[in-house]
Amino acid sequence: MWRSIASNTLTLFILLLVVAAGILAWGREAFTGPGPLTEAICFRVERGSSLAAVSRVLAEQGAVSDARVFRVGADYSDRSGALKFGSYLIPPSASMTEVLSILTAGGQSTCGREVNFRIGVAVADVVLRQLDPETNRYVEVIKFDPSVEAIPAVYLDASNEADLRWRVTLAEGVTSWQVIDALKRADFLTGEVAEVPAEGTLAPGSYEVEKGSERAVLVAGMAAAQVRVLADLWAARAEGLPYDTPEEALIMASIVEKETGVAAERPQVASVFVNRMRQGMKLQTDPTVIYGVTKGEGVLGRGLRQSELRRETPWNTYVIDGLPPTPIANPGALSIEAALNPDTTDYLFFVADGTGGHAFATTLDGHNQNVVRWRAIEAQRGTDAATGVQD
Repeated sequence: MWRSIASNTLTLFILLLVVAAGILAWGREAFTGPGPLTEAICFRVERGSSLAAVSRVLAEQGAVSDARVFRVGADYSDRSGALKFGSYLIPPSASMTEVLSILTAGGQSTCGREVNFRIGVAVADVVLRQLDPETNRYVEVIKFDPSVEAIPAVYLDASNEADLRWRVTLAEGVTSWQVIDALKRADFLTGEVAEVPAEGTLAPGSYEVEKGSERAVLVAGMAAAQVRVLADLWAARAEGLPYDTPEEALIMASIVEKETGVAAERPQVASVFVNRMRQGMKLQTDPTVIYGVTKGEGVLGRGLRQSELRRETPWNTYVIDGLPPTPIANPGALSIEAALNPDTTDYLFFVADGTGGHAFATTLDGHNQNVVRWRAIEAQRGTDAATGVQD
């Protein structure tokens, strides 16, 4: 009898071991295998959320197949207390272990909403946008100009979100005065900038910041970035350039920046100015004249007058020889690279061609023909505008 009981007990114990092994294998497969999501989602971990609460919401949103398995897996991997507050992009078919890694990795949120304060040549605006998990692209929620518009309620509400990301984007070709003037209207920044940085010394680009960051620290970071860009590109410069210092190259780069918005033709534009300098010709570029009028403090907003083209200022390249004394804007890396590695051409002239780019010429006669074509395009556009005809 006792032998029978012992045998049955052993059989039951072995059966329980087999069941337990099966459960463990199933749990391991459920934890490491592909998850149930068919489309990416943006998942938010609330501040102070418990693992149990997060597991439950993950299951409700279809990100994990079993909340209990997720909790056990988190406990087993010793990450149950490592959840990080924020909004995170969970891709399709993400396993539970991948989801756990995403939610405990820390750092900036990978989805949710972002404020981008954009400083452009003509305007500085604020864009609130959010990531569309399906396309992994940002979608604009609202855009406004804080200098002339009331702050929208949706922006005020969003600015209180603890995981909202903040960014300042500096466009190529803005002046240092424009940067500092615009940053005064960035309500998420603090402090003041003691003085306007030297022209050309701020690197255009996108800078991620935290709410409450100091303006002076941000500007210092822009300046440090420009130093690095200029140093790297100066080290790889072409031989025989008609300027001897990085500072002179920066001046040339700023002129190239203001002359064309077409990245592909910047080396050609730079070649024109380099060729003119080599031949002792005046640069004769309108953006430098404009800078002599505005000193970089805002946009001229009209065409140049003949009297301004003749007026002698340190920046009027129709009057002075060679380069002006300072840059006329903050050039981006592509313009600096063009100034330091211009195309090899015989071009001495260029004029707008009506497509957004320019027509280049090696002789004055050829240039004059291009000018005639451009004037005809201008006249036609004026007629079309007057009659309501669209291009």
